[in-house]
This record gives sequence, structure tokens and C-alpha cells, in this order.
Amino acid sequence: MASTSIALSALSISPSSTSQPHRNPSAYSSASLPRHLPPYNLSTTFLGSRLSIRIPNLKHMASKPRTAVATVLFSLPTAKPDRNSTGENSKWSARAIKSFAMAELEARKLKYPNTGTEALFMGMLVEGTSLAAKFLRANGITLFKVRDETVNLLGKSDMYYFSPEHPPLTEPAQRALDWAFDQKLKSGENGEITVTHLLLGIWSEKESAGHKILASLGFDDDKATELSKFMDKDYDRSFK
Repeated sequence: MASTSIALSALSISPSSTSQPHRNPSAYSSASLPRHLPPYNLSTTFLGSRLSIRIPNLKHMASKPRTAVATVLFSLPTAKPDRNSTGENSKWSARAIKSFAMAELEARKLKYPNTGTEALFMGMLVEGTSLAAKFLRANGITLFKVRDETVNLLGKSDMYYFSPEHPPLTEPAQRALDWAFDQKLKSGENGEITVTHLLLGIWSEKESAGHKILASLGFDDDKATELSKFMDKDYDRSFK
């Protein structure tokens, strides 16, 4: 039954055939019908127009699995490319790098053209596991409050504007990163540059949006001094 339906689908039916008298079925010779159709190119004609059906070779498509490509940051941007960044004490911690990546994402969510100190601030809270982020939450500074203060201070971007994939740093944000880097080098201690270094770098930029938002939410020099005691620690299990 199946072979009969395939054979009939290959017959050419012209539009004028409906006006012609009935012919003897034996007039259609079985020799004129295709016995073997290509497995991946079944074609038929209907009312003078050709309809092609192609079935892809799934085995060929599945033979080569796709490899996933990911971009991993191992350092953060610097305005001082001549500095020596090969030492053990000049590496950013994994939490600091993730906080920076989250900062870029927050800038894009708000449709800002740049990654500012306010975005770096939000990135820390999005990452959430660093000692600095836990210190902020313990003092009532949450991501939602920072977002609200950011919009109140800087306003909303045009709804039709789309941020670049990696919004460039503002000058205050770049200086905050460099301050954190320099403070670690000045300490002369081994270890990584932590999120705490980055937070205090934002606090050092007195005229930046990040500093103003921190101050509006109750962060002050006393809290900065308290947090600086843990500058070289990025995570503390006892601190919740």
C-alpha cells in the first residue's frame, strides 16, 4: 500500500487533464513509473508546479558536536599598562573578576553607555559572596537600594538605547580599579586584590556616583576603616 502511494505521487497531472475523456488505466505503463526514489530528494508535480521535499542527512549533522566557547577574564582593565602585573601579589581574586563582569551587566540592564563606580558597586552585591558584599548587607545596603539610588542620581537612559556588550569604564571607575591595584602593591603582602580593595577604591573617589550612593546609604569613613582591616581577605566563613 505504501509503495502504491509513492508511485502515484510521482505522476504528472496537468491542469488540462480534467477536460479530457477518461482513458484506459492500462495506457499508463508501469515501466514509466520510477521504481526507486532517491532517499533524500522526494519530488512530485502538482498542477504544473514542482514540489521538492528534501530530508537532511541527520547522521552527518550529528557527527560533529559543537564546542562551547567562553571568554574568561584573568585581570581587570588598567590605565597603567606599564605596571608589572606578573607578580603573585598583583592578581585579582576570582570574586573581584566576577564582580566586575556583573558590573558590566548591571550597566547594560540600566542601558548606561559606561560602566561607572555605581555599576562596580552593584556588581559586588550581585556577586554577593565576598566579605565586602556581606559587610554591606549587614549594614543595610542592598542591591535594590543601590539600584534605586542610582536611578535617582543618574536618571534613566533612553528606552531605545542599547549599551555596548562591554560598556567602557568611566574615569572615576578606572581610577578606583587602579587605586585598589596600587594599594595591594604598597602593602607588600602576597595574595590577591580583593573585592574589599575595589570597594575602598570606589570610596576613595569622593566625587563619583558610587561614593555618593554609598554615603547616602550610611557608609562612612568609620565603616571604611573597619572594613580595611579585612582588606586582604575576600571570604570569611564566620561572616554572614
